[in-house]
Amino acid sequence: MTLTVSVVICIFTERRWDDIIAAVDSIQNQCRQPAELIIVVDHNDELFQRARNFFGDVMVVASRGARGLSGARNTGVQLASGDVVVFLDDDARARQEWLERLLAPYADQAVQGVGGLVVADWPTDRPGWFPPEFDWVVGCSYAGMPTAREQVRNPIGAAMSVRKSAFTRAGGFTEGVGRVSADTSGCDETEFFIRLRRVLPAAKIMYEPMAVVEHRVTTERVSFAYFRRRCYAEGTSTALVAHLVGTQVALAAERRYVRHTLPRAIAGNLRSVDRWPRAGALVLGFIITSTGYLVRRSNFVVSAVMAG
Repeated sequence: MTLTVSVVICIFTERRWDDIIAAVDSIQNQCRQPAELIIVVDHNDELFQRARNFFGDVMVVASRGARGLSGARNTGVQLASGDVVVFLDDDARARQEWLERLLAPYADQAVQGVGGLVVADWPTDRPGWFPPEFDWVVGCSYAGMPTAREQVRNPIGAAMSVRKSAFTRAGGFTEGVGRVSADTSGCDETEFFIRLRRVLPAAKIMYEPMAVVEHRVTTERVSFAYFRRRCYAEGTSTALVAHLVGTQVALAAERRYVRHTLPRAIAGNLRSVDRWPRAGALVLGFIITSTGYLVRRSNFVVSAVMAG
């Protein structure tokens, strides 16, 4: 049976208008067309009217959830009629064969979610100090991820898909986890897929690197100030997920990353003097992320003690 597909693009600011148009165009030019494309506007009346007027042949709706990406995604899920719900960030562009390749793993009935390769589209060249192992800072796939189709804990949120029936079983994205407007929080997809696996222990979540999108990196995001903020926010977001689902499962992928990916990357960069800044960024990124995690975890402990 051929699966039907609903694509959801969540938008929140007029500042990304050109990106939004590019994202929509990339879906409308897919080799495999979806049954429907849904644009969800996150609590922005002016943007809602502008999108409705411009995208006349596309379903444009206002978010029914709380402000933030999770609430907007849940609105898209509620309205989607497809067997598979696909999410594309408003500043990402899908290559023509993206949907076709993203859906291929669903031939296995055990597969409940699939994500693809998210390539950084830098404003110029990659900064020399910016390590590929930290491309998750700009919402992209990073060095150390699988290079062939493989099971993962969760896909990258910029370009991912889930069976509609999985939401019926596991519920939607948890509001209060993830990005709100232009802040640097994340991990709502992490918490969702961990919860999905608890409900469906046999579920497979796949990474398919042949399904490619390009994620635009703004000039602001190539600064070290943004790198620092995003690392700290990742730490605090991971602490929230650990608080909700338990430390062991929440940190499983992170432990492998710290034990294997980071040491190899640091050692490799230290071999060449001109790459020492990159090695330094690896170390600082780890310290800043860990600090964010520890600060928020300690806050949870203090709150629990006071409540007790």
